[in-house]
Amino acid sequence: MNISTTELMNRGMRCLVEKLGTVEAEMFIATILRERFDYTQWQHEHFADVELETFNAAAAHWEKEQGEALGLK
Repeated sequence: MNISTTELMNRGMRCLVEKLGTVEAEMFIATILRERFDYTQWQHEHFADVELETFNAAAAHWEKEQGEALGLK
């Protein structure tokens, strides 16, 4: 399923606001924009303990839920 960049950003911002609150979500975005940030290094550290099969299963489950929510599956 392909979604537009705008929709992806909107979903991401909604998730951040839901989990962090408006102020901390804005602080997070400002930090990402301001700081020199090596996403690849962060990703290796953040997902170091996640098994590939677990990640793939979660991604497949998410895709199925999104498709059902949009009436695509």
